[in-house]
Amino acid sequence: MDKIKILIVGCGNMGASHAKAYHQMEEFEICGLVARGNSKEILNKDLGNSYQLFDNFEQALEKTDPDAVCISTYPDTHESMAIKALENGCHVFIEKPLADTVIGSERIVEAAKKANKKVVVGYILRHHPSWERFILEAQNLGKPLVMRMNLNQQSQGYMWDVHKNLMQSLSPIVDCGVHYIDVMCQMTRSKPTAVSAIGARLSDEIPTDNYNYGQLQIRFEDGSVGWYEAGWGPMVSDNAFFIKDVFGPKGSVSIVADSASGKGKSDNIDSHTQTEKIKIHKADLDKENKFIFEDEWVEMKDEPSHQELCNREQVFFLKSIQNNIDLTDHLEDAINSLKIAFACDESVKSGKMINL
Repeated sequence: MDKIKILIVGCGNMGASHAKAYHQMEEFEICGLVARGNSKEILNKDLGNSYQLFDNFEQALEKTDPDAVCISTYPDTHESMAIKALENGCHVFIEKPLADTVIGSERIVEAAKKANKKVVVGYILRHHPSWERFILEAQNLGKPLVMRMNLNQQSQGYMWDVHKNLMQSLSPIVDCGVHYIDVMCQMTRSKPTAVSAIGARLSDEIPTDNYNYGQLQIRFEDGSVGWYEAGWGPMVSDNAFFIKDVFGPKGSVSIVADSASGKGKSDNIDSHTQTEKIKIHKADLDKENKFIFEDEWVEMKDEPSHQELCNREQVFFLKSIQNNIDLTDHLEDAINSLKIAFACDESVKSGKMINL
């Protein structure tokens, strides 16, 4: 099979990681790097100054005539870029969220069907063996489940600039929340029925209609409940920023990432996917109401790095193209998690519970 010519759009954190994956995969050939700022020059230097550089997506698309496009730009550009790429006959890998509106996401899916091209969304935790184990163990705890998760980021410097730019279009509980909402839906395999959420605007540097701290709560049809908390900014506490904890009638399972959740790690992208250990607790009691089983600790010594996870995402993208994988469920899940996240956003702004 001929190499797949791929155009990289967005060369910041995630774009750079995806580009490094394509760079070392013999099945892909990078035909250009696109970014408005100097991130493309920095990335190109890391990759041996091997590639053409562009400031404008449309011009790059026309000049390079790629087979596929990798989009890692800010969410408010996703819809227009993805549809333009699909209309030009390209497969698309796109960072989450799929778009900055549900309607926009649905338009991308329709454009993919019309063009008969693949669209893969960057749900990185779906490619993480430790998170797969975490979800599996949660499914063994009985019903209903109680799911407690957060990812607060005490950001400064470059990352605070990134977060401020993200908040021009989305709140933290939408941008990050889609990951963990997707995880909760996998754990319960149940339909969400209602959401409620709260939020606070803690900085004058973000839009007046947005907020940089939020917490959402979800109720599921099977009686399960879950909460997720996300905050961005220099004022955010890093005391308890990494909580991944689930319990049900039969016990509990928790991710215990001591080094990843240490001080100064909350805005480190590598720490966001680390698990280190999984603690499995069984609720069985003897006649004296004492625990029968000791807690089990699963050491995740060989878990993949953030870069390796990006590599795995691109292997999946490659297989979806080569093997013509049906991505209907993949895209439905991406839209479903986004719908739930936007319902939470509506709850913050209206002060009301939203029935789904």
